[in-house]
Order: sequence, then C-alpha cells, then structure tokens
Amino acid sequence: MDALLKGSDGEVELQHLQIFDLLLAERNLTRCARALNVTQPALSKALARLRIFFGDPLFVRVAMRMEPTPKALELALPVRKILASMQSLRSDHAFFDPQTSERRFSFFMIDAAVVVMLPRLLEILRIEAPRVQVQAVPCDIHHLDHWLESGVVDLAIGSFPTLTHGIRRHPLWMESYVTVFRHGHPRLDRSSFVIESGHEQGPSPALMSFLAEQHALVSADGTGHDYAGGERALESILPRDQIVCRIPTFAAAAHIAKNSDLVATLPRTIGLAMAKDLGLVAVETPLPMPNMEIAQYWHERFHRDVGSQWMRSLIRRLFLRE
Repeated sequence: MDALLKGSDGEVELQHLQIFDLLLAERNLTRCARALNVTQPALSKALARLRIFFGDPLFVRVAMRMEPTPKALELALPVRKILASMQSLRSDHAFFDPQTSERRFSFFMIDAAVVVMLPRLLEILRIEAPRVQVQAVPCDIHHLDHWLESGVVDLAIGSFPTLTHGIRRHPLWMESYVTVFRHGHPRLDRSSFVIESGHEQGPSPALMSFLAEQHALVSADGTGHDYAGGERALESILPRDQIVCRIPTFAAAAHIAKNSDLVATLPRTIGLAMAKDLGLVAVETPLPMPNMEIAQYWHERFHRDVGSQWMRSLIRRLFLRE
C-alpha cells in the first residue's frame, strides 16, 4: 500500500482521506500504520501531503497522542461522507472474481479463531481464490467499531457482544468449555473431573479435584471478547493461590499445560484442537460455564460489498454449525 500513498504531486487521493479518517479515531501514528499495513515513514509522508493540501497541521503531538486541530475536526464529517459515498459506488458497481482477485481481507480475531479457522480457510482459498490474501490483526476492542466502519477490518470473528451500532452479525456456533492437562499428569486422568450421577450434596469430588490443581488462566482483558464471562466464572471459584499464571492467549495456555502440571480451561473448539495437536487430555470442565455465541461481524457500510459478501458466504459454508 505504500506505493498507493505517493499520489501525484500536491494531490490528495482517496487513500489519504482514509488515513485522515483513521487518525481521527486512533490519535496514534504507530497504531494507524499497523492497522493499514503500511510503514510509518509512508504514513508520515501521507500526513505531510494532507497538511499541505488543507493548509493546516491537522494533528499536533500532545504527550503520546496526535490530537486533531479545529480544522481537522471541521473536516471530519465531510471526509466521512466522501468515504461513505465512494464505498456505496464500489458496492453498486464493483465486480469480484475470486479466481483472479488479489484482494487482502483483514480479520479481527483472538488466537482461538486464528488457530482453529485460518488453516481451513487458507486451504479452501488456495483452491477457490488462489490470489486472495488474509491478515489477522491484533485485537483492540476500543477501536474495532471504527476499524469495521472504515474498512480497515473486513470482518470480526468471535464473540463481541459490545459491537452494536451499525454492525451486522451472523451466528456460526455456540461454544462451551473443556479443561486440558498433560498425559502422565501425576494426579489426573480422564476420570478425574467426571461428575458422578446422583451426587447432589456439597461440591462433587470432580470439582474438588479441579479446585485443588494449579491453573493457567487466559485473560480477555482489552479484547472485548465474551470469554471474559468464562474468565470471571473461573476467578469466582478457583482459590486465588491456585491461579499461578495469567497469559493472553489460549494456545499459550495449552502449551503451558503440555509442559507442566498446570491445567487450563479453554473454549471447546480450540481446546480439542490443541489437545489433538499437543497430545493433551481434554475433559468436560466440572463447573457451570457460560456459553458463547461465535459469530462473524461486519459494518452496514460494507453489507453490499461483493467481495465481503463472498467472504462472508465462504465462512458460513465452512464454519456454520446447525
């Protein structure tokens, strides 16, 4: 994309307006460059072109943020209208051929979706859309709604209940939980967490065994993902000193379980996948856990975009569970 930012001398092109719009939301050059998949020098040159064109600094550095000037705030709505109009024109007249398209689709997803969904998606793309590329962008719920609206992110996949304004969604499946630990664990086997029928008084032996083990707990902090409900359920019942480490990804938790005597509770889909890949034991978690609805999310502005429609249809075909 760096080459696209050069433009003609003195002229401002659509990509420059997209950068302006994203900077208004991000207030940070580094995050903006990462979201657009461009180098920071290229982004700085694009901002310099915008400053010359509009005769205003547009953004000034205040501490660690790039704060908009009054002129930039005045331009915000007109620029947004231009971008919306261009997207409408593209949606009405664009042609998308998956066999020849070189489009890059960006997905906002936590590592569970990357591990479970991307390999299967890439295998199908190799056959049906060999030039199409995909990019998984880091999770940052504070900017996700704007990334979807601006087109920086095409789809969010996961469970993000706070995405509402202007956002469409299509459910894919309901997700529950499993607990994983290594084969040869000194205290646990497949029967350790099985709740025996007829046990009604007090905590079950399975739950007592679960509480007695040390745990690697995945934190959903900052992702906006509905797994936060599962995290709270675990925190509410596990003794504090039994949570010996907190990590940001499910895959890392599975590897910790593989190489230690810790146990990890993971969403079922990635838990079973990691158990198969790493040779872990996966069993039902012996306490009530809130289910999550896994869905794909996109902004209303791109609902009629033919490329987005094709990708959404492909994801439904691959991952929808009736």
